[in-house]
Amino acid sequence: MQIQDILAVIREEFQAVDHLIHQQLASRVPLVEKIADYIVSSGGKRIRPLLVLMTARAFSECDERAVKLATVIEFLHTATLLHDDVVDTSDMRRGNPTANAKWGNASSVLVGDFLYSRSFEMLVELECLPVMQILAKATSVIAEGEVLQLTNVKNPDTTEQQYMDVIHGKTAMLFEAATWGMASLLQRSPAEREAMRIYGRELGLAFQLIDDVLDYDGDAAAMGKNVGDDLAEGKPTLPLIHAMAHCNDEQRKLVRSAIRKGGLDDMTDVLNVVHEWGSIDYTRNKADECIRRARQQLDLLPSGDARSALDALALIAVERSQ
Repeated sequence: MQIQDILAVIREEFQAVDHLIHQQLASRVPLVEKIADYIVSSGGKRIRPLLVLMTARAFSECDERAVKLATVIEFLHTATLLHDDVVDTSDMRRGNPTANAKWGNASSVLVGDFLYSRSFEMLVELECLPVMQILAKATSVIAEGEVLQLTNVKNPDTTEQQYMDVIHGKTAMLFEAATWGMASLLQRSPAEREAMRIYGRELGLAFQLIDDVLDYDGDAAAMGKNVGDDLAEGKPTLPLIHAMAHCNDEQRKLVRSAIRKGGLDDMTDVLNVVHEWGSIDYTRNKADECIRRARQQLDLLPSGDARSALDALALIAVERSQ
């Protein structure tokens, strides 16, 4: 099953989400609408709202509530992107200039705040306290993950566990909230809610692990962002953490220095170390373990196209090249 086959399962609902996204972007301040529309229309995968809809379809209840929750999740994600690009001083995302590169940091941060606020306006309309609690907690965890990542920048002593804590916060938490939140909105059994929570978390972890692999082993044109961005920003991701734990002293000194100073001057040498010690394969294997745990959770779902699509989506997450 390919991504187009997955989308076919919830095509009408996915189109409804797109319609609601643009409807909810309306603002009396033209610049807010312009920047928000630019970022949400810039070719993202929309995996998080897709997860909401697929979870709802798996339980045969993909209605307007699912469409609204999917829109909430996409707005939260888009808000984090706007803020992330300012923090990371990024100038390219999805093959296009970032919002902060076009309109400046202040406008990007404030429009991100607008999207956060609008998402919670819609969330209140769902009138479901458990979902509000899940998403309120998720936004806190996401913010903590971003701050933790910031404290780890240019720190070559970052451990694998600290790295996993970062990616759970900055990426996996919103995947988790998407699937867990939808199951909770539908008032599914505690076992089903927990299964969907774990599925979302493990899928999100795998997704970020592969993102970090592609930063050293990807194609810039295919990804729509620069290869080597993490090293340039001094971010110690798992390929580097693993390489430093296994390489010789001279190589370790090189990698530690590259992390501390940032930039791409040592990119070729660092790539050689990462590949020599199997750090790309180690990170991919870690992602595969996450996907195995995610797929196990689907045993609790009713058989059908939606369950098959969720299973296929997990496989696509680790097999992708962008």
